[in-house]
Amino acid sequence: MAGGVNRKISALSARAHTRRAKKNSSFQVFLGVFKKTLVVFCMVFSGFCFKENSTSSTQDMWHDAVIAQTLSPEIVEDLGVYIVSIDRPGYGESDPDPNRTVKSLALDIEELADQLRLGSKFYVIGFSMGGQVTWGCLKHIPHRLAGAVLLAPAVNYWWTGFPTNLSSEAYNQQLLRDQWALRVAHYTPLLTYWWNTQKWFPVFSIFSGSPDIVSDQDKQLIPKIIGQIKYPAQTRQQGEYESIHRDLIIGFGSWEFSPVDLENPFPNNEGSVHLWHGDEDRLVPVTMQRYIVQKLPWIEYHEVPGAGHLFPHADGLSDSIIKALLNRGEIGFHIEFVRLGSDFLLFFICPFKRFQICVDQFDMYHCLWRWSC
Repeated sequence: MAGGVNRKISALSARAHTRRAKKNSSFQVFLGVFKKTLVVFCMVFSGFCFKENSTSSTQDMWHDAVIAQTLSPEIVEDLGVYIVSIDRPGYGESDPDPNRTVKSLALDIEELADQLRLGSKFYVIGFSMGGQVTWGCLKHIPHRLAGAVLLAPAVNYWWTGFPTNLSSEAYNQQLLRDQWALRVAHYTPLLTYWWNTQKWFPVFSIFSGSPDIVSDQDKQLIPKIIGQIKYPAQTRQQGEYESIHRDLIIGFGSWEFSPVDLENPFPNNEGSVHLWHGDEDRLVPVTMQRYIVQKLPWIEYHEVPGAGHLFPHADGLSDSIIKALLNRGEIGFHIEFVRLGSDFLLFFICPFKRFQICVDQFDMYHCLWRWSC
């Protein structure tokens, strides 16, 4: 591979650079020219920040790309790879957005796809908290989707449309410390940061790296994941309030819709929606997922026996997920990755240069360090 170019552009000049880049040959990869380049693309409200490298350095950027990192060599062999990373508001070098919502995130994805000229349709995959972003895409931009996958998507215990006893039972399955943390995020969001940084009461288990939420399979996968982590401190270099705490407020706040009220985005079977969940997930109760797919029979449900929350990292799972989504055995496609910070990952897989796929995941790597000790 060619020697890498390492280029970083400040937010002040990024607007003009973005406009020029629309005609730059680097972006012709989306029109079929397979240029092997790594791009870090920061989408913010005051500007954009880019970084470009050759694919020889891609391993430094894939520490959180679950599907991309674990796809088998047979699937990724002989593919031209073009990677674009973008930091969500409050992560990395992206400006915080105090007005960020589930809807605004979905519209950000749509704008990103348009900026990169990825076509009128693309797939979305959401892992953990990213699953809630995927629900937002199914609600707000269903016309742009060719398909969707939710991997162990986080659930909001205050969603409407669920039987009260079911939501209460699932909520009570959480650790007491998590029940309090989620209650604070929902009812008094302004106290979320304080609650999870004070020293008198136990904080949210994800933030503290509590081993109590780790299943047996998760414990086996953690060493593998730890070995892939690079530069974890850069993710939250602007502080945790507008990053992970803002995600907690949005994810468990009051939503304007409930997943069980969604309409089938593919009434003519022109696409599909898949939900994957481990039956031993100690972080997100499987019972609420079962109810969702019962109410939405157009979702194809895959329950993984013996799997915990980190099951997408298991050997062979990524292959199964992609093949099920594309409904094909042998796949010939161009693959492109887009990472939005370490908690939000988008990547675009273009089978035969006609499809794209977006992937998103929640950042839990800061607590994996604790689990590994």
